Amino acid sequence: MSSRSRIPFFFAILLLIAAGISIAIWRHVELGIPWFTGEQKPVWMVEARVDFDGTGEPVLASLNIPDQPPQFRIISEQAASPGYGFSIVDDSGERRAEWSKRNVSGPQTLYFKVQLIPDDRALGSQPKRPPKPEPVFWEEPQATAVQELLQQAAERSSTPESMTRELIKLLQPDQGAQNTTLLVSEANYIDLLTRMLNHAGIPARTADGLALEDARRRQQLRPFLQIYDGSRWLTFNPRTAEQGLPEHVLLWRQAAASLLDIVGGDNSDVSFSMLRQTIPALQLAQAQSSENGLGFLSLYQLPIEEQSMFRMLLLLPLGALVVAFMRIVVGIRTSGTFMPILIAVAFVQTTLIPGLIAFISVVAIGLLMRGYLSSLNLLLVSRISALIILVIFITAGLSIAGYQMGFNTGMTVTFFPMVIIAWTIERMSILWEEEGAREVFVQGAGSLFVAVCAFLIMSAPLASHLTFNFPELHFVVLGLILLMGQYTGYKLTELRRFYPMKAYN
Repeated sequence: MSSRSRIPFFFAILLLIAAGISIAIWRHVELGIPWFTGEQKPVWMVEARVDFDGTGEPVLASLNIPDQPPQFRIISEQAASPGYGFSIVDDSGERRAEWSKRNVSGPQTLYFKVQLIPDDRALGSQPKRPPKPEPVFWEEPQATAVQELLQQAAERSSTPESMTRELIKLLQPDQGAQNTTLLVSEANYIDLLTRMLNHAGIPARTADGLALEDARRRQQLRPFLQIYDGSRWLTFNPRTAEQGLPEHVLLWRQAAASLLDIVGGDNSDVSFSMLRQTIPALQLAQAQSSENGLGFLSLYQLPIEEQSMFRMLLLLPLGALVVAFMRIVVGIRTSGTFMPILIAVAFVQTTLIPGLIAFISVVAIGLLMRGYLSSLNLLLVSRISALIILVIFITAGLSIAGYQMGFNTGMTVTFFPMVIIAWTIERMSILWEEEGAREVFVQGAGSLFVAVCAFLIMSAPLASHLTFNFPELHFVVLGLILLMGQYTGYKLTELRRFYPMKAYN
């Protein structure tokens, strides 16, 4: 192959490897499949408790629940309120949990639980249409005071965000301004701030957030300010003017007009409890694969039986990579190309030591019987067919003997492909006749050594995890095997032959 003709080949190999790595990264990012086994992800369990007193009438309780909260992703929701009908409804763009029951009297308690995972990519729900500022009417003397404060904030700002920050600063008690004293009270502060921003032409609303702390009970929501900057809702601390949502704060209520509505009950109250847990990241990705748009790329969509089959089949390319490296680069001679791979797969099933004992025993007894068949001068097809039957009997005999001796866990040698073993015995016997016992030992030992190396890689938990969850990485394995196919240099085992020449020079 000329140097020019190799350029497209190497370019294709580069594309193959790049495609495998890119798709794997894409799968990791979009489906959340972890790179390593045992990786854990935090999960918050938040429980809303609704208490009220029934008045002996039919009850309809409606609680606002989170809808795509920023910095979090909801993975499950459930209610625990025996005797009540329950449903989640979409009421004018807001999600609400509704309980209903006829003839309710006395103290009542309703529960709503939600599981969430932190997700920095979650930006929260955005409106389909740009919201407009709500109309606000002021009476004197508040109208004059509002106008002067808005004018001062406008002079110190240039964007809706900076206008909001300046207005919050002006409304703080330490400013000591007469207009602030006239307008602001502790009871109406957040509502006043929202109304003033809407009056200034900036769409604003209040949102209720919940500070997440592990194992806390009976917590209450805290108010936050949100403004629309023309493209998305921005969150502010209404007291400090700090922009952005603090870490571990869940925005429970955003667009809803009310948090809780009770018909048929009095003295209602809502409190929250929370608990931080950790679950395997792979388990979480499996649970969400059906909901994700890229879930069809996951092998977890297949039946369990087929998943088990593919989990084993997808290890074969790793065995092929090891065999190619050992034969092409290292220079170890083996009995065929695929036999070490099949032996390694069998070792994965039987474990290493019992598998070695079973394989060596079957091949050794088979070679002795092959010698007898050779003396009968049979045709090749008859000889191989007879050898297959004999191998089955040998395998069955070893399995029975091993079971009686208490080694049943290692005697699952029926996994070994009988035809391949029979053919290997045939090849070794012919090699014995043509090259001698030494060559049979060299190739047999080489096959077992390569099979053991492949087994050590294929049996690693990380190898099984990557090959099954990121099957596109086999493109990388294929590219490496094709690259080794272009290797024409000295094998490592051949360097010993040329060592005397180096010493002589």
